[in-house]
Amino acid sequence: MQQTETAREAVPPSGLSPSRAGDFLTCPLLYRLRVIDRLPEPPSAAATRGTLVHAVLERLFDHPATDRTPDRALALLRPQWERLLGERPELAGLFPADPEQGGAELAGWLADAEKLLGQWFRLEDPTRLEPVERELYVETVLESGLKLRGYIDRVDVAPTGEVRLVDYKTGRAPSRDFEGKAMFQMKFYALVVWRWKGVLPKRLQLVYLGGGGEVVTYDPDEADLRSVERKLQALWEAIGRAVATGDFPATRNRLCDWCDHQASCPEFGGTPPPYPLPLQKTVTSMESKES
Repeated sequence: MQQTETAREAVPPSGLSPSRAGDFLTCPLLYRLRVIDRLPEPPSAAATRGTLVHAVLERLFDHPATDRTPDRALALLRPQWERLLGERPELAGLFPADPEQGGAELAGWLADAEKLLGQWFRLEDPTRLEPVERELYVETVLESGLKLRGYIDRVDVAPTGEVRLVDYKTGRAPSRDFEGKAMFQMKFYALVVWRWKGVLPKRLQLVYLGGGGEVVTYDPDEADLRSVERKLQALWEAIGRAVATGDFPATRNRLCDWCDHQASCPEFGGTPPPYPLPLQKTVTSMESKES
């Protein structure tokens, strides 16, 4: 990949989303390459399948409750795939150009998506759900000026007014060691909703469709969300220091094998592109005293 030919114009970060917060916590260099250098990443079959399944689950609720059946969901699968292809023609490159081989791989890929949809019907009953929002974009600015933003897959409101935030995951449920990291995303969304609308969500729910399927829930309180707010503020300050100095160290982690930027990573013998933003002079303590 010719980074100098395909990279988009570098820009300083303007806020935080759960994904980008996770990037910086996992590997600051990955955050830089995605957010500042904006290096392109080829589409992956797994991520695209997740996008497709999310689209089907979103569109399923366009139909009356009695029509939200497994057959209806499967009928939506191919049209949603065609829509995605129309919006992002590069997705065709996920499968071989040869019609026979490409058709066989596409059929297997769609069959895996069908399994994920079938798992969802075993975990939730859409005939008993009436979401008030689907794929809801949320954004708020904290008192510090930090902008938080993201998309929530589904928002349910009980007749008594309690709010539930729901996120679909097409992978398998994480081990207990990593469950907190996954729920951090939901607490992020809960914080945004709380600061934006003044409503404290009653329940956060992760629906894992991979593996054996699992629903993980958590009921936050104000202390939880204030703690998340402090963590995000500290994270944003750390990002600000990195942006000013250009110091985004690479951190080896369990996701390195799937990273698209190994050619730019010193951990794999690569070299990051020249830092594209102006560096700010750091004032030493001695200089500060002299001034």
